[in-house]
Amino acid sequence: MGKIISVCISKGGVGKTTTAVNLAASLAVAEKKTLLIDVDPFGSAAIALGFTSDKIKAGIFEIFSFTKSIQYTIHKTELDYLDFVPANINSISLDEKFAKSSENRIILKNALKEVRNLYDFIIIDCPPVLRGITTNALTASDSVLIPVKCGHLSLDAVDKLFQYINWIHEISNPDLDVEGILMTMYEKNSKVTEISERELKLRYNEYMMKTNVPVSSLLNEATFYGKPLCLYKINSLGAIAYLNLAYELILKNNTNNINGRNTE
Repeated sequence: MGKIISVCISKGGVGKTTTAVNLAASLAVAEKKTLLIDVDPFGSAAIALGFTSDKIKAGIFEIFSFTKSIQYTIHKTELDYLDFVPANINSISLDEKFAKSSENRIILKNALKEVRNLYDFIIIDCPPVLRGITTNALTASDSVLIPVKCGHLSLDAVDKLFQYINWIHEISNPDLDVEGILMTMYEKNSKVTEISERELKLRYNEYMMKTNVPVSSLLNEATFYGKPLCLYKINSLGAIAYLNLAYELILKNNTNNINGRNTE
């Protein structure tokens, strides 16, 4: 039974979708059967994987409107071990319907019951808001991975997210864990990085991932070509960082026996 990890923080521009896409791809490179689900209405994960609207047969909207099963919405990617469910919410009217249906906190959790046994990891890319669909995602998840760009505002967003996780514990998912805090756009020897890292370790040292993702223009460049970085330039520092992150998660979770449940 696969582990479900939401990539979440209420702050844009911190590498959230970049992390979800490249982590999922790196897990697939490690031959861990992985499903990436985009629940952010902006649908950026599809762009990063090279999916244009004409290539999307169905997605998260059909799941939340109960018109298609999750199995029908799954798309194959260039990587044999990576599948993808896109966020196909491409109009204001669909966005309004989606927002209303996502108030039902257990839709995604129930949908994932159909496919959870097929994967080692399920990665959910959340929008930068702490309500609605994000509540749905965290209700369905085993843990939260928190990407943090160095800076004061990002530190405030981490504090806010931990409060939100406590609320999720109370209302819908008492077993939700924090998978870890991932420092993104990491600039070694930068004063801002030094201060941010120190503050994070003072407050949340037990959650800090060993891996940091460095600043890399190649991460954005790969998106223009619709590829995760491991397929665009696997020997780059950014690709290596996400491969290391995948390895760290694999070791941490031991996917042959996730949460005491045998997956063989």
